[in-house]
Amino acid sequence: MTGTLETPLRAARDAGRKLLVPYITGGYPGWQDAIRACAANGADAVEIGIPFSDPVMDGPVIQQASQAALDAGTTPHTVLEQVPELDVEIPLVVMTYYNLVHHDGHRRFAHRLVEAGVAGCILPDLPLEESEPWCRAADHEGVETVMLAAPTAPDERLPRIAARARGFVYSVGLLGVTGERTSLADTATELAGRLKTVTDVPVLVGVGVSNADQARQAVAVADGVIQGASMVRRLIEHGPDAVGDYVAEVRAAIDG
Repeated sequence: MTGTLETPLRAARDAGRKLLVPYITGGYPGWQDAIRACAANGADAVEIGIPFSDPVMDGPVIQQASQAALDAGTTPHTVLEQVPELDVEIPLVVMTYYNLVHHDGHRRFAHRLVEAGVAGCILPDLPLEESEPWCRAADHEGVETVMLAAPTAPDERLPRIAARARGFVYSVGLLGVTGERTSLADTATELAGRLKTVTDVPVLVGVGVSNADQARQAVAVADGVIQGASMVRRLIEHGPDAVGDYVAEVRAAIDG
């Protein structure tokens, strides 16, 4: 059974479309308009970051946006409260850290996501071996848990990650935090290729996919890309319209 995230992503992938999932920091000024701009310019889903004070996966740009949102009083509740106002016709996924989920309680947090209209959840600091209580609660409530695979994962681990993944598999492009790089790491396409041999769940590369050309390189192997730092930097520097323009640029590159 696939849900409201995986079903449209699979359908688009199977029709020959490469998938584009921008990341936008929830609570940062203009974040809702940025998500609407993503949807209007060819995004297949949007990942909404729920700011957290100790973001182990986030690099400087996303940390800056998250801190600004926290300073302005953003909480998980305020982000989720505003999600229904987005009124976009693509799936929405939240990315946050397990501490927030644990504090709220698995079932309660998953239920809050469903009530807000969120289809999926990414918890980068929750390892596969410790994920079952959350995943069971998420499955019960109808939230698709996106699992992450690291470039260092041995071959025998990848099928277990893929089997537990819902929505898509997040193929981590390189070790380290999010951020823009001058070139796409070899590990990005190498890991995506390994994952594609063990699963039919869509495989998307994230972390270190920094511009339209790198996105094009990544989708030569992967089913799609997640782009965070390059999106959020444009939101910080130029506002929501610049995010939409960039999504259109990446869309054109991966469609070419």
